[in-house]
Amino acid sequence: MSENTKHRINIVGHQNPDTDSICSAIAYAWLKNHGKLEGEYEARRAGNVNRETQFVLEHFGVEAPRLCTDLSPQIKDIDIRYQEGIDGELSLKRAWNLMRDSDIDTLCITDADGMMEGLITIKDIANANMELFDTGILAAANTKYANLIDTLDAVLLQGDVNGVISGGKVCIGTSPEIMEELLNAGDLVLGTNRYDTQLCAIEMGAKAMVVCCNANVSDDILKLAKEKGCDIIVTPYDTYGAARLVTTAAPVRHFMKTGELMSFSLDTSVEDAGKIMANVRYRYFPVTDSNGRYVGVFSRRNLLNLRHKQVILVDHNEKSQAVEGLDKADILEIIDHHKIGSIETNGPVYFRNEPVGCTATIIYRMYKEQGVKPSDKIAGLLLSAILSDTLMFRSPTSTVLDKDMAEELADIAGVYIPEYAEQMFEAGADLTGRDAEDVFKSDFKTFSKGDLKFGAGQSIYMTDNSRLAAEELIRPYLSEASQKEGVPVIFYMFTDMKTQDTDLMIYGNGGDEIIKEAFGVEVKDGIALLKGVVSRKKQLIPPILSAIQEIQNR
Repeated sequence: MSENTKHRINIVGHQNPDTDSICSAIAYAWLKNHGKLEGEYEARRAGNVNRETQFVLEHFGVEAPRLCTDLSPQIKDIDIRYQEGIDGELSLKRAWNLMRDSDIDTLCITDADGMMEGLITIKDIANANMELFDTGILAAANTKYANLIDTLDAVLLQGDVNGVISGGKVCIGTSPEIMEELLNAGDLVLGTNRYDTQLCAIEMGAKAMVVCCNANVSDDILKLAKEKGCDIIVTPYDTYGAARLVTTAAPVRHFMKTGELMSFSLDTSVEDAGKIMANVRYRYFPVTDSNGRYVGVFSRRNLLNLRHKQVILVDHNEKSQAVEGLDKADILEIIDHHKIGSIETNGPVYFRNEPVGCTATIIYRMYKEQGVKPSDKIAGLLLSAILSDTLMFRSPTSTVLDKDMAEELADIAGVYIPEYAEQMFEAGADLTGRDAEDVFKSDFKTFSKGDLKFGAGQSIYMTDNSRLAAEELIRPYLSEASQKEGVPVIFYMFTDMKTQDTDLMIYGNGGDEIIKEAFGVEVKDGIALLKGVVSRKKQLIPPILSAIQEIQNR
């Protein structure tokens, strides 16, 4: 199995990932892989990396995880048959033998780089063999003498094994009288041990003569054949057998299908492949990797034995925040610090949920429980996640455990927390070169209560100027964001790190009423000032959910 098709267990956070979501996935994969980032467990991300997280990854020299947008089964999750590709020069006979020995009715023709050139089926070979009167097929296919010799189990007595049959037809010369009627210069003759027949074939300009039944060829005939440029091949088959086999020396490239080949990528979803396959009658379908190279074939039967992707969720347990296709995957574990949400599993799973400020705190606790010390880089990632989620311990979600763990991690990573945290938050607030969508999605989640689905995002700023600039950038985008995210109501927090206050921007019908009910504040020009509110999880979402419930009960 190639590196691209190994089946790993994905560790992934929520959509629109924040620093905790990304860093916790990486750190947990490192722990699961016993001190390595590569192995059976792979950290993934469910969206683009925001500015703050990018700063963290670059600071500690760690690459961002690969993107994971869908956990639905793909072709690489089924049992692909890794049948090697064949050379286009392979003879029909060799292809037939390979199909028979491998119990397969489709072979794929590839070039030296593994790229697909075509395919040939057992039906194609059968059709070729039924062309009984196509005596010019060897020339039309520019068949190599090497193929002819191999097909007839023959020996070349005179001629060039690397030569090519480029003209003439195949005929059977049993007597001089018959050859005078059928043979033309440049033809290939199947003959016997009769001296006069052999002599006649050479004199009439045959390009090659196949002598059957391992019959003797005299030195005189060989000498004359060399003078006249006639190749001499001796086969153990009789004339009948040789006549039946000779056209199967033609190369498969002459018969292969090349146009509109029905092939699938390893990344094609099983659902999409099934829809396409339902409309065609082929048995086997080629599979290519991400570079377009052929890797094997599969059939409809293989779709019945698919392996569901295995996944570990970190920093979320809400279905609305999870990557697409989660319901078609096998959830193995959930590590989170949020309220218990709507995700359902097919069976019992390891579910660790603790009331702390950050998922990374839980994961570092697991390190300590297992007696594992993180590397400097991993310690830096865990520290960054804790500082981000707890707003450097200013958030009401922050606990003593978060702070204690962060201080231990800072010692391992060699980081001075106040200085590093300020750099990290400033990097996240930097608007240079960013558009409204980029800023909006840097930390955005969807929630639901009753019949209402809403979204809540947050950005944290160190200065009034950067916060106000972000508000002006995002305000006109909210209408578009509502449509793209599928949420009629949006609440977006612009949090001032120093004052610990939040400007809450509100979009959508009923949003103002919800905030007034939840916080008892007035909304002016689509913004409500929430004094002392810095935590979306603990200070914003719970009052909003209670307010929605109250309004719906009226």
